[in-house]
Amino acid sequence: MLTPQQIELVKATVPVLIEHGVALTTHFYARMMRGNPELRQIFNQGHQRAGRQQASLAGAVLAYAQNIENPAVLIDAVRHIANKHVSVGIRAEHYGIVGRHLLASIQEVLGEAATPELIDAWAAAYGQLADLMIGIESDLYRSNALAEGGWSVWRGFRIVAKKKETDAVASFVLEPVDGGAVMPAQPGQYISVRLHVSSEKLVQPRQYTVVECGEHFLRICVKRIAAQTDRPAGMVSNALHDEFDVGDIIDVMPPVGEFVLDSERPAVFVSAGIGITPMVAMLRAAAKKNLPVTFFHVCRNAFSFTLGEEVRDLMAKLSDGRLIVHQTADQGRPTDADYAAAVREGAVYYLCGPADFMKAAAAGLRKAGVADADLRAELFGTGSLTI
Repeated sequence: MLTPQQIELVKATVPVLIEHGVALTTHFYARMMRGNPELRQIFNQGHQRAGRQQASLAGAVLAYAQNIENPAVLIDAVRHIANKHVSVGIRAEHYGIVGRHLLASIQEVLGEAATPELIDAWAAAYGQLADLMIGIESDLYRSNALAEGGWSVWRGFRIVAKKKETDAVASFVLEPVDGGAVMPAQPGQYISVRLHVSSEKLVQPRQYTVVECGEHFLRICVKRIAAQTDRPAGMVSNALHDEFDVGDIIDVMPPVGEFVLDSERPAVFVSAGIGITPMVAMLRAAAKKNLPVTFFHVCRNAFSFTLGEEVRDLMAKLSDGRLIVHQTADQGRPTDADYAAAVREGAVYYLCGPADFMKAAAAGLRKAGVADADLRAELFGTGSLTI
């Protein structure tokens, strides 16, 4: 429990975190990777190079400092981070390493301003947060281990099928090497896969939606990520496309994630690009229950409609289903009127795709009368999204 004095000291650092938070977290990550290089195989090195993890952590530290008197308001964000941590195998013992480097970074970046009292306050604050995270993550590890077909550490899976879905997307069917059962993924959840990236001479994990699962298999779809001005090429996605094939073995963590289907209410799926993958998993479950569904997908053209044939087949099974495919090559970007046309009474709205797309979709749906409580969104990659 933090003392009132410690709470005030943490709150007093908020202006510094607003101005220098990214500099602090950049220093922290560089320090930790030098001091504990084994963690490079846990943290996404692509996001490190692009500065995404640094910015994400800076935002999380700032939010924690701003809400230090009542951290319970951050519980949804904490659960989101906990799921990400469990997906890559972060364990309780890692928190001591992170805490040591974080406190040292505060001292080194702030200099004389980092008084012993301030460091003690942040040590107490970090310990409080670490205990909360460890508790949530321990529950996730335990439930995954005890589930029928479950596991809680990296498990070897063999690629038993690889199929080109579009020019940029391939699907992979994975079966456990041990021949055991596979715990079912909730519709919309994801797994982490871990493999050796030859160009980096390093093992790296990445998360991919479970598009389909059965008693003895999982299926994922992987988009090839080309280099752009603001991000490097996708190390794992490109390796999977170019270097891995049927018969190869990769490591897999059990399914996790909070972006899942509400199986009792009508659903409106709003996706763009590879954001379609959790929607297909949810649509498959919705079709089994014959829920009312509207599926609104944005793609460049018919050839880039990933899993389009499956979507059409599943929609045909619904007694009340409506498919809207918006092709930007012909129609331009969707407008508020386009989003309004997807509104369905009593529905939950599931959004997945690029961040700007989801923000625009949420804004259009709100203008059409959709309540915030009925909007759910999933951001691929690091960090969280406010829509």
